[in-house]
Amino acid sequence: MAVFNFVWTSTYQDSVTLMRLTRDLEGVSGVTRAAVMMGTPQNRALLDDAGLLTTVGKAATPTDLIIAVIADDEAAARAAEHAARATLTSRPVDGRRGHSPRPRSLPSALRALPGANLALISVPGLYAAAEARRALHAGLHVLLFSDNVPIEQEVELKRLARELGLLLMGPDCGTALVNGVPLGFANAVPRGRIGIAAASGTGAQEVMSLIAQCGEGISHVIGVGGRDLSDAVGGLAMEQALAALAADAATSVICVIGKPPSVSVSRRLESQIARSGKPCAVHFVGLAPGVDRPTVGRGGAPTSSQMIYYRREKGGFARGPLHSAEQFVGIGSESAAGSAGLDPEG
Repeated sequence: MAVFNFVWTSTYQDSVTLMRLTRDLEGVSGVTRAAVMMGTPQNRALLDDAGLLTTVGKAATPTDLIIAVIADDEAAARAAEHAARATLTSRPVDGRRGHSPRPRSLPSALRALPGANLALISVPGLYAAAEARRALHAGLHVLLFSDNVPIEQEVELKRLARELGLLLMGPDCGTALVNGVPLGFANAVPRGRIGIAAASGTGAQEVMSLIAQCGEGISHVIGVGGRDLSDAVGGLAMEQALAALAADAATSVICVIGKPPSVSVSRRLESQIARSGKPCAVHFVGLAPGVDRPTVGRGGAPTSSQMIYYRREKGGFARGPLHSAEQFVGIGSESAAGSAGLDPEG
C-alpha cells in the first residue's frame, strides 16, 4: 500500500461535502483510507500528522482541493479520484416541471426567493468577507460557514451587522438552529424552551443532544464563531445572541457554550446575563479541573471545570455550579415557556 495525493487547483468545496466525499472514497475497491480537504496550512498539517500527505499535497494552496488516499496501487488511487470527480460534477436529477436553474449570485437568489432573510455563505475565506458584506447590505442575516477569514474582517463584518440591526454568525460557524431550521451541522432535537448561544459548534451539538435526552427541547441555537470571545473580537456576536434569546418569548432558559473568553469579555457577558432576567448556564469548554466557579487561570483567562448557573433570586443575582445535564434543565423549570419564536426579521 502507498499514499497518493491528487491536487485540483482552484476547486472549492465546503466541509460538509468533503466529509461525505471522504466516506464515499473509503468505499472504493483497493482504498483503505481517504481524506479530502482544502489545501489550507491547517489542513495540510492534519494530513501530514495522519500520514496522508505527499510532496504533491504539500504544494497545494488554500484554494486547491487535496484528495489523499492510501491504496493498494496507483490504479485504485486513480479510481478514487475518478469517483470524486464523478460525485462533484454530477448534477441531481430534478423532475419537477418548470424547475429553474440554481441561482449563481446573491441578486439572482433573492429574485428566486424574495422573502429570504438569511444567507448561508460557504466560499473560500479569501472571498468570504466580500460575500458576507453584500448579504448584509441586502438586509440579510448571515451564517458564515467559511473559515480562514482574517480576524480584522470578522470584526468589521460584526460591527457592520450590528449597525444594520442584523446578526452575523461566524466565521467558521458550522452549527445553528433558528426557529427549528437547521443551518450547517445540527442535531434532530425537539423544539422547546432552552436557547443556546455557542462559540463552539461541537459543544452546541453535544449540549442540545443532552438536553433532548433529558426530555427538554431547544428554542434556538445561535452560533457566533470560535474567535468571537477573544479580546480581538470582543464578544460582538455573543452579545447579540444573548440579547436575542433574552427577548425571545419562546426561550425561558439560556445556555452559553464556548472556549474560555478573555477576562474583559467574560465580565461583560456576566453583566449582560445578569440583566437578561432569565436563568442562564455558562460552560467554557476545556478548562482546569477542580474548581466550581470562574477564576483567573494562565494567561488571565477565566477557568472552570463545570457549568455555572446564573439566576435571579430574592435579594439579587445568584450563581452556582451545575454538575449534570439533568440539573441544568431543571434550573428554569419555574419559568413559563412563551409561545412566540425568535424572528430574524424582528
